[in-house]
Amino acid sequence: MDRSECDMEKTLAMIMAGGKGSRLVPLTCHRAKPAAPFGGRYRIIDFVLSNFVNSGYRNIYVLTQYMASSLISHLNRTWNTQGISDTIEVVPAQMRMGDHWYKGTADSIYQNLNLIRDAKPSHVAIFGGDHIYKFAIDQMERQHIETNADLTVAAFPAPIEE
Repeated sequence: MDRSECDMEKTLAMIMAGGKGSRLVPLTCHRAKPAAPFGGRYRIIDFVLSNFVNSGYRNIYVLTQYMASSLISHLNRTWNTQGISDTIEVVPAQMRMGDHWYKGTADSIYQNLNLIRDAKPSHVAIFGGDHIYKFAIDQMERQHIETNADLTVAAFPAPIEE
């Protein structure tokens, strides 16, 4: 692939959706933070999924962990009825690296490196599933390619005191 081209079909998205969300209790006492309700029938995870799908990405893994049943039900009910069921695949917590579930969000990626190896993607996009925002992910990937970056991080600047 030419380094100046952005081919979303060759990019693998991994969405870390295992957050406990202890600061959002009572919304999260029986569900993971990405499954917390937002605006009626929507869930927090819908923001990141909408950003990927609207940016043209079609290879998306949702890595679940904490109290995932309501999240999985929502994904199956909401996202599989829109003709993109082959786009989003739910991956339950793995124990590929020993006798423990994920030790955090980064460990969810580590324990699923086999998915990256098997897919042989041009790029891997790793996003949290528990943030509310609107974002053109394809533009970020295009910038990543144009600057020949090894890693690109999207963040807001914040004062050091915070």
